Amino acid sequence: MSDKTPNQTATANGPQDMTPSEAFVETMAANGVTDMFGIMGSAFMDAMDIFAPAGIRLIPVVHEQGAAHMADGYSRVSGRHGVVIGQNGPGISNCVTAIAAAYWAHSPVVMITPEAGTMGIGLGGFQEANQLPMFQEFTKYQGHVTHPARMAEYTARCFDRAMSEMGPTQLNIPRDYFYGQIKAEIPQPRRLDRGAGGDESLNEAAELIASAKFPVIISGGGVVMGDAIEECKALAERLGAPVVNSYLHNDSFPANHPLWCGPLGYQGSKAAMKLISRADVVIALGSRLGPFGTLPQHGMDYWPKNAKIIQIDADHKMLGLVKKISVGICGDAKAAAIALTERLANRKLACDATLAERANEIAAEKAAWEKELDGWTHERDAYSLDMIEEQKHERPPTGGEYLHPRQVLRELEKAMPEDVMVSTDIGNINSVANSYLRFNKPRSFFAAMSWGNCGYAFPTIIGAKVAAPHRPAVSYAGDGAWGMSLMETLTCVRHNIPVTAVVFHNRQWGAEKKNQVDFYNRRFVAGELDSPSFAGIAKAMGAEGIVVDKLEDVGPALKRAIDMQMNEGKTTIVEIMCTRELGDPFRRDALSKPVRLLDKYKDYV
Repeated sequence: MSDKTPNQTATANGPQDMTPSEAFVETMAANGVTDMFGIMGSAFMDAMDIFAPAGIRLIPVVHEQGAAHMADGYSRVSGRHGVVIGQNGPGISNCVTAIAAAYWAHSPVVMITPEAGTMGIGLGGFQEANQLPMFQEFTKYQGHVTHPARMAEYTARCFDRAMSEMGPTQLNIPRDYFYGQIKAEIPQPRRLDRGAGGDESLNEAAELIASAKFPVIISGGGVVMGDAIEECKALAERLGAPVVNSYLHNDSFPANHPLWCGPLGYQGSKAAMKLISRADVVIALGSRLGPFGTLPQHGMDYWPKNAKIIQIDADHKMLGLVKKISVGICGDAKAAAIALTERLANRKLACDATLAERANEIAAEKAAWEKELDGWTHERDAYSLDMIEEQKHERPPTGGEYLHPRQVLRELEKAMPEDVMVSTDIGNINSVANSYLRFNKPRSFFAAMSWGNCGYAFPTIIGAKVAAPHRPAVSYAGDGAWGMSLMETLTCVRHNIPVTAVVFHNRQWGAEKKNQVDFYNRRFVAGELDSPSFAGIAKAMGAEGIVVDKLEDVGPALKRAIDMQMNEGKTTIVEIMCTRELGDPFRRDALSKPVRLLDKYKDYV
């Protein structure tokens, strides 16, 4: 391979003599792999030795879960494969949680899992594990290399399936299969050309839309993944329809567009919820209509019970799975939006008569929601009010003040640069951030979706930064989730991947603590966190650290951190000292008041 330039593959002359390691690496290069994440290991060292001449950079991480999250973030920003690799056994098992998050984000991550050698499998040898069942639930395809001569074949299939199935795949390779001599031809990548859907379903949808008096569009993750923002805009503008973002896809429609209304779901936009509640036809474009993203919120059961639902998804298994639909279109979001817009272009539509009236309603609801957010400076429940009163007499170790999370989130929103990428972790304050994060550009917002795991945001934004080094990158995490991921600060410092991490330091597991307030009579168990200075830890790791304990410093601190990221190449941890007030419960749908039958527990109700 020494005579090849980076990413030049061995396809020109048909089958050639090579080693399985060379076939593996050349197939990755043929699929455009330039970066991958993991921790080096003896299981794949022969292949790793030739990554560099193939134009592939292996970015060493601190923990393999972080590596898989980085691959996810890389994929979600670039639209290409994210690739993660690790040592067989414990290195591979460490990735399961992050691959599950990638699965629910529909990210084409390829998880490469070297396993114990074929002569030792079943003997209980060092780092031996049955690695395929670990990922069975969270992968779209699992390829197990059955012979060294099939290395290129299985590698190519995993990369192809990740894109065609829109999710993670696993390439499982016995470690002794990297060695030897084979004859192989490197397969060229195969990509699906997705269509708009069937004519019959598109025509039926067009008829429904034409008769709608108040159509509403839900712009989902498929709009982002299908690069369909402009096509969604064209459809919305033809109809004068309000557009709401599906849950945790706040970047699926530009917030500066007059028809944008904000996200549905937990801590979403009241404007979006009020407007969709009036819909007689809902066009769910590129959305699986996930159950958690349509639950009642802000005291509103907003889902329109009598509306006709048109669902468009590239995966036919999602059509009608969660919500009863009138028309299901199995198609690409971009192609389907174009096809529907063309069918409606020269028709007289029922909604045309109320175009101006609807525009006024959209503007009024959005203005009312913005005004409410401006005045919503702290949580208003009894527990939060008690905490606010209590902390009037407390001062953080810095000597400043504990800040109200909603005020902090509003100031952070105002300070965000136009081209920013933001990832959010799971947790109380991060979830409330859904009300405040707005984007004008797709591939800008990343969350753990339905998996909801802690430790997601920081490594994911590192991967996003690798894919788009020209864009500002910011992660949000509470102090609990930060404890699971802060070690990847070393990855940023060691490998010159500058990002900005905002840590909300409120000394508690807030989301679960809220459940103890509402359902368990404030009996707090295992919810308190006593943490040192995260800014201080950052400095010890070689990064920058800023502590914020005054509201007027929030915006300037974020701007300073991003400036250091973009102009000085520095990673900065912005530690914000927050009150212990708590937002609306995260899982009200899954809890109920306790029942106790034994006498010794009767007081615990």
